[in-house]
Amino acid sequence: MITPPPTSDPLGFLNSPSGEPPRQTGQTDLIQDLLYEIIRVKDLIKYYEEIPNGAGALGAAILIELVAEAYKSLVDYDTILMKKYYDLLLNCD
Repeated sequence: MITPPPTSDPLGFLNSPSGEPPRQTGQTDLIQDLLYEIIRVKDLIKYYEEIPNGAGALGAAILIELVAEAYKSLVDYDTILMKKYYDLLLNCD
């Protein structure tokens, strides 16, 4: 038995021109922004690890822990922690 197509499209899948859902704001943006910050800070960790004589080891260790916790907030889909870690990662230099 063939079912008819749904008459309503609450997620916007059917009416989008490319077949992809429309971009949502809020949580979707936070997830993407947090992922970008995680990637940026992982590059920063490499920089700290390359400082001669282990001078950047403490900084690298702190950033590694911060990235791990930020990633865990994504896996757990904890938006409050995602925002917290986004703000923390954003200020890492």
